[in-house]
Amino acid sequence: MEVIMRYGQIRQYDIANGEGIRTSIFVTGCTHCCYNCFNEEYQDFNAGKEWTQAETDLVVSYVKNPNCSGLTLLGGEPFQNVQGLLPVVRAVRGAAPEKKIWAYSGYEIDDILEDELRSALLQEIDILVDGRFVDELKDPALRFRGSSNQRILDAKLSLRKCQPILMNI
Repeated sequence: MEVIMRYGQIRQYDIANGEGIRTSIFVTGCTHCCYNCFNEEYQDFNAGKEWTQAETDLVVSYVKNPNCSGLTLLGGEPFQNVQGLLPVVRAVRGAAPEKKIWAYSGYEIDDILEDELRSALLQEIDILVDGRFVDELKDPALRFRGSSNQRILDAKLSLRKCQPILMNI
């Protein structure tokens, strides 16, 4: 059975969602439904366009550009689109292994690790911004996150140490 993933947009140049100039994929579909979510229209799993191999090829070409620092996954909820994202992330990793892959998730890392499929995606990324957006904790001064409960984690080191390891960003 072919997995159908949908996306709201692909940004070739994104400076808001991770360090450097990044390529970003905004998947659609999210059941967290955080109050005042900045991408409420991407909560619908039927929103956007169907992802095809052409989009994967496009993203790989964007990330291979020497001016691009890496790939960012957000949406929607990337960890509710794992089957669609895994081949994309692996294609990017194969074409540009030196580039960092970030993912934003409403799940906390422990919740991701409890699910085999979600854990497989976590193992492919470098930086995880975890935790739901909480409107009462919103802080525009924070870098790369919307509310103070969210953490920027070194995904690789967190997996090795079996505990969340914060990034100094």
